[in-house]
Amino acid sequence: MASKRYVLHFPQSIVDKPILSKLFRDYELTFNILKASIDEDGGLLTLDLIGKDSDIQRGVDFLKKLGVEVKPLSQRMKYHEDKCTHCGACVTFCPTYALNINRDTMEIKFDETKCVVCGVCVKYCPPRAMELSET
Repeated sequence: MASKRYVLHFPQSIVDKPILSKLFRDYELTFNILKASIDEDGGLLTLDLIGKDSDIQRGVDFLKKLGVEVKPLSQRMKYHEDKCTHCGACVTFCPTYALNINRDTMEIKFDETKCVVCGVCVKYCPPRAMELSET
């Protein structure tokens, strides 16, 4: 049995579909949800898929056909505090609250344990203090 971790970006159009149950039933995969942030606007899901390598690949192909963006969790977010201007732009867009503002010091704090490696913060960080890096 193999175990592979992925970050899934769900479009708004399919958040109400029973996608995970199809992975279990049709592709003989089990899964462990590591983090989730899903609502009617779309969402992010970090999960560990468990099964045969070939079944995992078929399941990933199924997800991609549905319009789910699938990224292997071989990356992590790296916070460059020396580049950060503490403007707070990233905080506004972080779906899991991994980035927040310390109200006493007005500095940005990054909690890697809450991060689902979605990369949204990279897009909205003016000084590019956040980056995706290989693990």
